[in-house]
Amino acid sequence: MTDRSRLEKILQRLDGMKLRQMMICDPTAIFYLTGKWIFPGERFLGLLISRDREPVLFVNELFQFDEEIGAQKVYFSDTDNIIPLLKEKVQADQALGVDKIMAARFLLPMMEQHVAKSFANTSPAVDLSRAVKDAAEQEKMRRSSHVNDLAMEQFKKLIHAGVTELEVAEQMLGIYKSLGASGYSFDPIVAFGGNAADGHHMPDETVLRDGDCVLLDVGCIVDNYCSDMTRTFFWKKEPDEKAREVYELTRRANQEAEDMLIAGIPLMSVDKMARDIITEGGYGPNFTHRLGHFIGIEDHEFGDVSQANENLTEVGNTFSIEPGIYVPGAVGVRIEDLVLITSEGHEILNHYSKEIEVLG
Repeated sequence: MTDRSRLEKILQRLDGMKLRQMMICDPTAIFYLTGKWIFPGERFLGLLISRDREPVLFVNELFQFDEEIGAQKVYFSDTDNIIPLLKEKVQADQALGVDKIMAARFLLPMMEQHVAKSFANTSPAVDLSRAVKDAAEQEKMRRSSHVNDLAMEQFKKLIHAGVTELEVAEQMLGIYKSLGASGYSFDPIVAFGGNAADGHHMPDETVLRDGDCVLLDVGCIVDNYCSDMTRTFFWKKEPDEKAREVYELTRRANQEAEDMLIAGIPLMSVDKMARDIITEGGYGPNFTHRLGHFIGIEDHEFGDVSQANENLTEVGNTFSIEPGIYVPGAVGVRIEDLVLITSEGHEILNHYSKEIEVLG
């Protein structure tokens, strides 16, 4: 294993579920535990972990590799029946935990042929473990957000008279790579004017006009960890009274939600803080999404900051705080930071200014 403590965290959660073995099929979770990326396509990929035996990786021989990953490797061909191979390693008299990624085309034959005594969804054992970032992961998250800060400074220089959203977006990957990122953590959102009122607008041929708001929601991958940040600028003109009101209300919601962050508070209370501010400001119906999502190896990981999440914040959680107000046909503002919960309170991972900025 890349880090035995990560395996132990998952095994401890399995202990709490009264289970001693689990088959992990999610390639991201397998990377988290082994440091090895394998993308199997339609083929079976599974990491069997157990309290009683060393981990076993079941992998198609198309993906053979020499690296030591702290697990026994069991290779199989495209024509092999994997069920007998699984039966050799899975403890048939015990229940087997499986994750939410395992395809029914594999799980149903395993159930029909009694590979294990019974089966249970043990995804939370992995998801909740990954939600608490260790020191190495925290440092990678900082580096990824630092690159995103540097990139945002360059992205705003792409904004000029006559440019389209798509022209801006198409130049972003080169900038990220020049700064040391390996790629996007998600396709960038570039939205001018009324398009910014569409929370997930995809860049198109819309041409920048004087007075437009310019919403950039961007993120990159550095050393396998993601960043994510949104800033809203204005082109050529100071925002009018309504746009300024929307901007300042969004910024206040962002700031006050962040200010309350410590370990041990319900995630739903953080969403409520931001939502109440926006609602009291008269724009409640225009805040149309949850306040934030967890992030790490994937841009959107298990866990969120929403009205429905009663879980408590934990030291090591990393998630976004991204209130937004979207007024159709007029203006859209979102301000997003990534935060890390610490033993002292919290740390904001990105540092690009949130003051109103007029470009051009």
